[in-house]
Amino acid sequence: MATDFKSIPLIDISPLMEKWDDPNMSLDGGVAQVVQQLHQACREAGFFYVKGHGIPDSYLKEVRSVAHHFFNLPYEEKLKIKLSAATGYRGYQRVGENITKGVPDMHEAIDCYKEVKPGMYGALGKVMEGSNKWPNDPLNFKNLMEDYINLCTDLSRKIMRGIALALGGSMDAFEGSRAGDPFWVFRIIGYPVGSHPHGQEMPKNDIGCGAHTDYGLLTLVNQDDDITALQVRNSEGEWISAMPIPGTFVCNIGDMLKILTNGLYESTLHQVINNSPNYRVCVAYFYEPNFDAAIEPMDTCVQKTGGAKKFEGAVYGKHLVGKVVTNFVE
Repeated sequence: MATDFKSIPLIDISPLMEKWDDPNMSLDGGVAQVVQQLHQACREAGFFYVKGHGIPDSYLKEVRSVAHHFFNLPYEEKLKIKLSAATGYRGYQRVGENITKGVPDMHEAIDCYKEVKPGMYGALGKVMEGSNKWPNDPLNFKNLMEDYINLCTDLSRKIMRGIALALGGSMDAFEGSRAGDPFWVFRIIGYPVGSHPHGQEMPKNDIGCGAHTDYGLLTLVNQDDDITALQVRNSEGEWISAMPIPGTFVCNIGDMLKILTNGLYESTLHQVINNSPNYRVCVAYFYEPNFDAAIEPMDTCVQKTGGAKKFEGAVYGKHLVGKVVTNFVE
């Protein structure tokens, strides 16, 4: 569970990246140190930075630069990929369309999900059926983002192997029926300042994204280097800033990992407030369980937390659909 942490730890995961597919990686001293740091971070804060992840900083910047380009387009251009229920909740959301706990968020975004073909998950997945909607400007947007999603999926799987070891399980504890076919969510988010980007009056609210926890297992946040806006709440109710550290991802754990660990690891509340005079971009990748996975506390974690299950099980896809529908208003 979250503590009264005052800062967010930075972890060099390069030893884990080197040994991630070695069946004996837990015996490596460097990996063991990373695993211990992951365990401490997940228990105490639910948030951590990672460096040594193998994705060049120049690539992270290019992804953000292309996102800035899109958000600078005229509003009419952005509406060509407008999100709606008919698109499987994929596409562009204008400022104020995303809702957190009943309050419009002061951001615009492109929402993407692992593509769901008709009938793939039966009735459970019907709401999410569809293909992602990518802009034509800039021309390299789709290819760049799809490659980036693949890199983030691969990186997340490796970090989750470290977290599996941190919990005392096998390195593939989060694969197979839990996340062997991981669903993913991808949000390209822009936080404007001053006035609404297409001239309309903005709702009276300065919260870029209201206080919330994430839905899945692990989130990778690629944020602009020069604006501090992401805040994480500790157990004392204080908001701790996740200041940008160039070349790193800010990582946090989600609701499904909280359930799997029986509360040993916490999905920590966080929010975004952009008080900067500059437009801010954040590209967030969410690594989730299998869409149809039944998630419940793992036996090893139940034993570590007193022997009783603290949470009822949840089907990930049902949890996601409920959140997606609730958080969107046309």
